[in-house]
Amino acid sequence: MSMRGRFRGGNENDEKVVKCVESVRVIVMGIAENSKGLVLAVASGVFIGASFVLKKKGLKQAATHGTRAGVGGYSYLLQPLWWAGMLTMLIGEVANFVAYIYAPALLVTPLGALSIIVSAVLAHFLLKEKLQKMGILGCVFCIVGSVLIVIHAPQEHALNSVQEIWDLATQPLFLVYVAAAVSVVLALVLHFEPRYGQTNMLVYLGICSLIGSLLVMSTKAIGIAIKLTLEGTSQLTYPQTWFFLTVTVICIITQLNYLNKALDTFNTAIVSPVYYVMFTTLTIIASVIMFKDWSDQSAGSIASEICGFVIVLSGTILLHATREQEQSNKQGSLTWYIGEDLVKSIEDGHLNLLHGSDYVEK
Repeated sequence: MSMRGRFRGGNENDEKVVKCVESVRVIVMGIAENSKGLVLAVASGVFIGASFVLKKKGLKQAATHGTRAGVGGYSYLLQPLWWAGMLTMLIGEVANFVAYIYAPALLVTPLGALSIIVSAVLAHFLLKEKLQKMGILGCVFCIVGSVLIVIHAPQEHALNSVQEIWDLATQPLFLVYVAAAVSVVLALVLHFEPRYGQTNMLVYLGICSLIGSLLVMSTKAIGIAIKLTLEGTSQLTYPQTWFFLTVTVICIITQLNYLNKALDTFNTAIVSPVYYVMFTTLTIIASVIMFKDWSDQSAGSIASEICGFVIVLSGTILLHATREQEQSNKQGSLTWYIGEDLVKSIEDGHLNLLHGSDYVEK
């Protein structure tokens, strides 16, 4: 072989080695980024789950000293526990926001079910709200499903500017998704809400879920822009940054408006799991289309993630179904208390009826 051939072969080998090293570096960085996102998502679930219990405990204490919040009272504002719950929820939401910067929505969004587990377990011990056997099974389902998702989750793609995110957001397939989502939302708002909004919760939840999927995508873009800016590469000069910020604000206002309508109109125990299923499913679809989360994964990994997601959804529905049944039992239960002299009380026809905390003599 001539010297020129050996030299060319050496260059080709060097290029292969460089590409291999670069690929390994990208994979290692992706794993590190995913690990940060995973830790933040889990921490977010713990903080948000704890915040529900802290706020409820604060509301109960406020009810014993003043007017209940449910009938227009504001004495809970004087309760340190309620404010601790608000602070804990704020920390959880910030952690959730940052988690989307480091990990794909396919990993972060389903882990939101952890907040349900934390609130159920803490309520069992701190609020004496008994966790039934089916509820425990629901918790196990959520944990097993979350582990499956974490094991098979795709690596986060490295993005170096908002312009790159804009290119992903303007690819034809994602534009079709955005157009379809906006069209369905407009149809729900203009046609279906006036006619069926008060009788079918899917109208409000459909609006919330579709808008929520777009919100997560724009929030992720804003988060990456903030991260790059803090690292020294300012993204504030890009008009796309401000476009994503505008979309985020519009989506937040719209989602909160219709979610409040849903919660005010329908049973929370039914709204919560249905909304979680719809929002998580649509967010994963949007993320898979925009960020191509499944492009580098095997069919086995994708199937495992879908199975994990279905298991988490099943656990969430079980948990909420258990709580709804428990609430119904509490509301429908009547406990009769009879005086010390049983015979005399029965003869006199005096029985005390206990329903919740109200005593009525009959």
